[in-house]
Amino acid sequence: MRTLVTLDDDAATGRDAPTAAEQPNRIILASNRGPLEYHVDESGHLEAEGGDGGVATALTALVPLADFVWIASAMTEGDRMMAREGRHRVQVGDYSSCQHRFVPLARRTYHRYYSVFSNPILWFLQHELWDSLRGRGAAAIRRSWEEGYLPANRAFAQAVVEDCRNGATPPYVMIQDYHLYMCPGFVREVAPEVILQHFLHIPWPGPDAWEMLPRDIVQAICASLLCADVVGFQTDVSACSFLLTCRGFLPDVSVHAAQGAIARGGRLTRVRTYPVSVDVERLRDQTLSLDFARYRKHLRKLAGKHTIVRVDRLDPSKNILGGLDALELLLHRHPELAGDLKMLAFLVPSRSSIREFGGYAKEVWQRIDEINARFEVGGWRPIEAFAENNYTQALAGMSLYDVLLVNSLADGMNLVSKEGPVVNERDGVVVLSTAVGSHHELKEGVVSVASTDIEGTADALWVALTMPEDEKRRRARRLRGVITRNDLRTWLHSQSDDLALVAEEKTGIRSSRDTPARAATG
Repeated sequence: MRTLVTLDDDAATGRDAPTAAEQPNRIILASNRGPLEYHVDESGHLEAEGGDGGVATALTALVPLADFVWIASAMTEGDRMMAREGRHRVQVGDYSSCQHRFVPLARRTYHRYYSVFSNPILWFLQHELWDSLRGRGAAAIRRSWEEGYLPANRAFAQAVVEDCRNGATPPYVMIQDYHLYMCPGFVREVAPEVILQHFLHIPWPGPDAWEMLPRDIVQAICASLLCADVVGFQTDVSACSFLLTCRGFLPDVSVHAAQGAIARGGRLTRVRTYPVSVDVERLRDQTLSLDFARYRKHLRKLAGKHTIVRVDRLDPSKNILGGLDALELLLHRHPELAGDLKMLAFLVPSRSSIREFGGYAKEVWQRIDEINARFEVGGWRPIEAFAENNYTQALAGMSLYDVLLVNSLADGMNLVSKEGPVVNERDGVVVLSTAVGSHHELKEGVVSVASTDIEGTADALWVALTMPEDEKRRRARRLRGVITRNDLRTWLHSQSDDLALVAEEKTGIRSSRDTPARAATG
């Protein structure tokens, strides 16, 4: 943790701000998790620490690039205390700041919104993890929808609308992810003029998956999203699945697949693909820090002659157990690796209050203990695991990999697969699941695997470990090039370009930005 830092509105950020030609309009960003969480220490003082989770990590890197107001849930007691302060400016990272505002919800409401509907229902449905959804009755689903999800989304919408009216210039409203599907519709009810986007970080499955929810709930979700001017997805597959879902559940829509658009009630919603990425410059800066060097020095002592690295949240979609099974099979097939091979597993606790996540984490730790016990010899054990949210340590670990294993069952994008090649020092090889959103971009430089194929993953690890050096260099160079060309700035500006086009159409005033809008998905 670090001591709470708040800044006056006029405080300098420490780096030159983007020029007017580079910076999009003022942005109101709404997401369940914000850039900081506040905790009360033993002496009663507030301390702040960076918000964890993939969405918060990606969005925090955007802060230097635009004038942000970030609206998020009050998740802790410290957050609730800060919510009483209203909108306040906070430092995010070493150089940047944004205005931050919490949405406080009654604890019962928040529990039903987050821990009952958003995660155990929507998250599992959209990752197509069906077993976790079985046995959830329609009455329980509806109660969490009506008494949790809807009130939470209304509260977020109210906060968004209030901040829309605070600024001198019209903002772009960028609503994030599956927690806030109903927010666009609620915002549009009272602010029809708002320029509004909703971006989804996790996969959107086909219409058959949505049949597991009551039909009127799915209809309400689709109708609300179509109140946005732009709905963004990580991949073309998710975008096309959304078009099909709207067509299947809403009888009064007109889907224009070739243009990537849906018309309903006189409104046209653009459906676009924006693959989220990493801030390459920021990552490279972090590899020069003293903390990074200290962690790398320590981890080098734990690494092996051959080092496999994985960095994951402890959730079922990451398929950590499948990766451990593949490692066990690899060691069984190639006993000559004993003493030389090491897996460094950086595992971040995630949603531990939710039964399915806590149970999965327990299975993972048991499996690690079993594999270490089975293969341990002469003080060597194959797996060193870290259970903490320590981003700099994980980056230092990724700098040392010979193989980076990313074998998720389903992933909207997966930033680890993009962070690794940027910071890696060994021209390491990425073994990447075809079910990961980044696979389409990175497939020419990785070793591809089917996430459920344990034997195939073990074979892929062996191929990667024994790959000739010139082939490793060629693949690593290709990955770095793709990631650098399509970095986080590209992700932000492609979205702001499309929103600028919407603003131009609504107001008739041409944007100062010259970049054409990103092409529609088909």
